[in-house]
Amino acid sequence: MFNPEFLTTDNSDGQAGNSLIQYLQDQSPDTLQRVAKSASSDIQDIIRHNVQGLLGVLPGEHFEVKVTANRDNLANMLASAMMTGYFLRQMEQRKELEETLFADDQMAMEADDELNL
Repeated sequence: MFNPEFLTTDNSDGQAGNSLIQYLQDQSPDTLQRVAKSASSDIQDIIRHNVQGLLGVLPGEHFEVKVTANRDNLANMLASAMMTGYFLRQMEQRKELEETLFADDQMAMEADDELNL
């Protein structure tokens, strides 16, 4: 389940806030949950692998792994993972479109071949 609390950041350093994080904070938890669930298992696997690569992965059965991060860094990593997810979803849709168009072209060529017989 997506936890919108991860998006809470301290902005005490006087810098302007991150507009993407602000946008995400303005969304309802239901909207964020629905978007998170819409990702295919392939996209989820890629993002999981990416986040594990960022954090470092040691087998839990042999090591007691603890990761410490402040809210800002965690929020930035979450925003990065979300943007990666949007990019991957666009590429997945492009792949599906290309596959559909290729299949339609193949069917059209087969129909032309049958008409020429």
